[in-house]
Amino acid sequence: MAEKTLKMIRIKWVRSGIGFTYHQKTIVRSLGLNKLNHTVVRPDTPQIRGIVAAVPHLLVIVPEALAPAWAAIPEYTVHAPAVAPTEPAPATAVVTTEAVGEPAVAQPEAEEVKSADAGQETEPSPEGSEPAHASKE
Repeated sequence: MAEKTLKMIRIKWVRSGIGFTYHQKTIVRSLGLNKLNHTVVRPDTPQIRGIVAAVPHLLVIVPEALAPAWAAIPEYTVHAPAVAPTEPAPATAVVTTEAVGEPAVAQPEAEEVKSADAGQETEPSPEGSEPAHASKE
């Protein structure tokens, strides 16, 4: 079943209930109006319209508020400047081995990286193996 979206109305309390019957004051309170000039949004049903019609001297149905004209103007945005490209990675040199005759890629020298733990130091590892960590025992 398709869901129906109910229209909504805005109800405003415009006149004090002083000097009117208790019944009329409770009608205003039943709509959720707490203070004078307070506005609430309620579904546009015959029941709500009937409640408002019972005390037309205290309540007013307010037309839907229009968006201010300045809201239609797009905001001015400042874009961050373009970041300069980082330095390109150093090119690797191709070295041929005499015995096999196959080209091999020269590995750049591994730099020692100081870790957050003072007890662990990284050492350069042999080609094709996992890095070895020195540990204190």
